[in-house]
Amino acid sequence: MSAGFDSDTPELEGWRHTYSGKVRDLYEPDLAHYGGVHPLGDVVLVVASDRVSAFDHVLSPGIPDKGTILTQLSLWWFDQFSDIVDNHVVSTEISTMVGDGLVPVEVAGRSMICRRLEMFPVECVARGYLTGSGLLEYRESQSVCGVPLPAGLVDGSRLPEPIFTPATKAEVGEHDENVSFEVVAAKIGEAAATRLRSLTLSVYARAEEIARSRGVILADTKFEFGTDPVTGEIVLGDEVLTPDSSRFWALDGWAPGRSQPSFDKQPIRDWLASPASGWDRTGNDAPPELSDAVVQATRARYLDAYERLTGESLF
Repeated sequence: MSAGFDSDTPELEGWRHTYSGKVRDLYEPDLAHYGGVHPLGDVVLVVASDRVSAFDHVLSPGIPDKGTILTQLSLWWFDQFSDIVDNHVVSTEISTMVGDGLVPVEVAGRSMICRRLEMFPVECVARGYLTGSGLLEYRESQSVCGVPLPAGLVDGSRLPEPIFTPATKAEVGEHDENVSFEVVAAKIGEAAATRLRSLTLSVYARAEEIARSRGVILADTKFEFGTDPVTGEIVLGDEVLTPDSSRFWALDGWAPGRSQPSFDKQPIRDWLASPASGWDRTGNDAPPELSDAVVQATRARYLDAYERLTGESLF
């Protein structure tokens, strides 16, 4: 998937670029710099870019500081539930000399050195509110991923209790598929599936409580877990509880029965879907360049989410 994303992927001394996703770039140590062994062990460098995507297109330009906001928010969240589950972050310390193996100064603030995990092929989704693909499934079967729900729920309804609604990871360019717990258990084993469900709901419950205390609803979110190949421990990986992986709504504006405004890239989606963009989503043309007003409105959304949730200023 790296094709098309290389223009903003920096070369970093001591690290070899191996993969680019829609937002993140992955680097492995160039072991020649470290005498064959990296000082921090079997690690990777995860760098969050300022790229932004919508409707399955990577858009231009990016959103200034987005990579930093996402990384710093993930790091803050990891600390909030370190007593529930360990995470993959090894270091965010900035390199001061060649060969120390720490974060290159060029990507400081938007990157993490992480231990390499054997990732489960499952998106671990927790939902506390009904919306999105869960709402569509509910309207068809009054259930989500095999979990039965009460009648009469609408877009934005709070569920009686949070539910685990996993998805199988799709190939690049495809959409993840919502599946039942039984499908996950058949794929990775009953014990592992049960543990992932328990961890997902425990972390969601802690995060939902924290967010609510700050006037924010955490409607749903997804986590990715992996196994430490040395210890066998299940570890929380990827990024967590950012506007890219979670649905955040303002508590004081919550009104079930309609789509809720969210702290994410909604200004981009709204603009692309409007006549102002001049873009036909059903056609074959790529989306147009984002206007400066849309870029700044989107940056403000991400920054607002960070500041509301953490209670801190980032810049």
